Amino acid sequence: MSEIKLLLRKNIEKVKPYQPGKPISEVKRELGLQRVIKLASNENPLGPSPKAVRAILKSVSELHRYPESNCFYLKRKLAERFNLKEDNFIIGNGSDEIIVLVLRALIDPGDKVMIAEPTFLIYEIQANACGARVIKIPLRNFRYDLKRMKENLTPEVKVVFIANPDNPTGTYVTEEEVKEFMENIPEKTFVFFDEAYYEFASTLPDYPRSLQFLNKRNIIITRSFSKAYGLAGLRVGYGMGRADLIAYLERIREPFNVNSLAQAGALSALEDASFLKKTLETTQEGKAYLYKEFEKLGLTYLPSATNFVLVDIGRDSERIFQQLLREGVIVRGLKPWGLDNFIRVTIGRREENEKFIKALKKVLRKGGKR
Repeated sequence: MSEIKLLLRKNIEKVKPYQPGKPISEVKRELGLQRVIKLASNENPLGPSPKAVRAILKSVSELHRYPESNCFYLKRKLAERFNLKEDNFIIGNGSDEIIVLVLRALIDPGDKVMIAEPTFLIYEIQANACGARVIKIPLRNFRYDLKRMKENLTPEVKVVFIANPDNPTGTYVTEEEVKEFMENIPEKTFVFFDEAYYEFASTLPDYPRSLQFLNKRNIIITRSFSKAYGLAGLRVGYGMGRADLIAYLERIREPFNVNSLAQAGALSALEDASFLKKTLETTQEGKAYLYKEFEKLGLTYLPSATNFVLVDIGRDSERIFQQLLREGVIVRGLKPWGLDNFIRVTIGRREENEKFIKALKKVLRKGGKR
């Protein structure tokens, strides 16, 4: 046993590092390919918001200055949009950072955290890093089973994570289901609504209006600029909660956690309605195309409320993943989630979707063999 291992906190042994999707440059370098498309990380295929880019370029000359630590202007804009106050918001280095802050603020070693299984991997990773006891409630028909989660919700459960829509399934829980879940929950339990894909799902008639619980229950709601606004490389997200909770989270937030370019980009992206509209249209068109092609191939997929689709390829997803890499297509194999025969594919531009389907057909004809 190494000396370092002896010094580590015991719960760090439980932490399995997150494995991100392969970057395009790495695949080109490793396989000697000239053209590679990435449909693995649910990024916006249209690129970043043009308004955000213009604002970022204007901000470059101030890079020698530290960023505004409190993200005042971004908070003000968000407060106007959602009819809240600035002190209801915390801005994070991606919404992932807010997951970490909530757990750091609320969890003592041995406290219970409830998650679904499978779901976004960061919940379990960071809960284990805090020494929490993680309770996993299996999905039912690839959806959060809020009824069973409620049945297992005791006062000892400090935080419940609900990804809505969920990653990696793309499914969501409804307004009625959420209302039933939120009735009479333990007073000391915090409910964390992770709405990173909110923009893609918000127009659905039965998608929950989670803000209605903001001042009635212990909740926090997070959303992201990474997906619909195309700012994944800047890492900026936000959380909404009661002012007293936000104030405590601000105590442990790093002072300059959101850089100046991210703040400028996010502020302008919020005003880029035409880009958001185009993003949602591209997603819907791409989704319809992929559904149709999967059906032709006899593959089962999950109807998605996001910008990605989970599809059952009926064989070892790692083999299919590796074969697709050789065809210049990066998707996400779902073995880390325990979904051994599934891949997750981000909806891209028309030509990217077509290249993916062409490559998938070729790989499936070969039987997905190495």
